[in-house]
Amino acid sequence: MSQRTDVHVSAHPNPVEIAVATDDDLPQIVEILNHAAANSTATFAARPTSVAERRDWFEQFSSTGPYRLLVARDGSQVLGFAYSQRYRDGDAFQETVEVSIALHVSSRGQGIGTLLYRALFDCLAHEPVHVVLAGIAMPNDASVALHRRFGFTEVGVFREYAVKNGQYISSLWMQRLSPR
Repeated sequence: MSQRTDVHVSAHPNPVEIAVATDDDLPQIVEILNHAAANSTATFAARPTSVAERRDWFEQFSSTGPYRLLVARDGSQVLGFAYSQRYRDGDAFQETVEVSIALHVSSRGQGIGTLLYRALFDCLAHEPVHVVLAGIAMPNDASVALHRRFGFTEVGVFREYAVKNGQYISSLWMQRLSPR
């Protein structure tokens, strides 16, 4: 099943396509991840990764089911991606997913994150998902605002629980119950 939506975003002259990620998208996904690792605390990764290193991560996603990886494209250019993955191993967490989103630096603030999350949550609405979680490294006002727009509420903060480049990082955790 190929999920695809063409939407015009004002900052882009061409319609933005939202689709299930393919093998061809993985190198650009890795570029986005590596930029975030080198330039922010949005990811706790401290070193660049490779396509080969991200292959197992990529293989967990499907075009059906609760574990999805969607990309936003302008032609062949990946503008960003959003995904839902297993929160924790164990049967108790079977109906819980964790979501994340990342955008190419040139695609931020243009509504692409909203398009990605709208498509992802539309997919998840038809799956056995009861709660969606998101951990947001702080500060990140744009990500908090995006999650609030999609009905997430704050559940707590892990204070200074990670260290990157000698800096302690706290994460705000948010959740959204399925609207069933």
